[in-house]
Amino acid sequence: MNKVMSRTAQPRPRHRPPTRHDTRRPGGAPPRKPSIRGRHELPPAVTRSGSTDVTTPQSAQPPVRPTDLFADRLLAVLSGQRPVHWMLRHTAGRAYDELARLAEHRPLRAHGSRPVVHDIGYYVPSEGALEVFARIAAGDRLRALAFRLERGQDLRWRCTAVETGPRP
Repeated sequence: MNKVMSRTAQPRPRHRPPTRHDTRRPGGAPPRKPSIRGRHELPPAVTRSGSTDVTTPQSAQPPVRPTDLFADRLLAVLSGQRPVHWMLRHTAGRAYDELARLAEHRPLRAHGSRPVVHDIGYYVPSEGALEVFARIAAGDRLRALAFRLERGQDLRWRCTAVETGPRP
């Protein structure tokens, strides 16, 4: 029996032009900006590499805020794209039970188009806590998603409550 543990690079077809590497192209969409701010500023964003350095070069990925990260993760679970247990280590308290109950009905699932986060806002009720709302666009409909994030002793953000708008 012959087992292959690694793949060799497949040759590129000769009838296709080489890939273009143009440095003049725009980097992508601008980062989302929260629309509502409390008295305190949102904590600094964490870059995708894991460091807290906010001054990244232009070629690096933009920093990801915890509000954006959790909104995308919750959307993936509540639209049926990911299983509920994917959020197990990112939730605390009863939030996982609430998420499991909500995910059974897939309240943010859209027929035809894939739902996306349209807008995010937040409020800082106390140090180490964020109350976040997100508008979810699916086709021509807007739906609501609200959740609470709390920073634990290990300085990681965890979701402690999840709610969606009324079911249509």
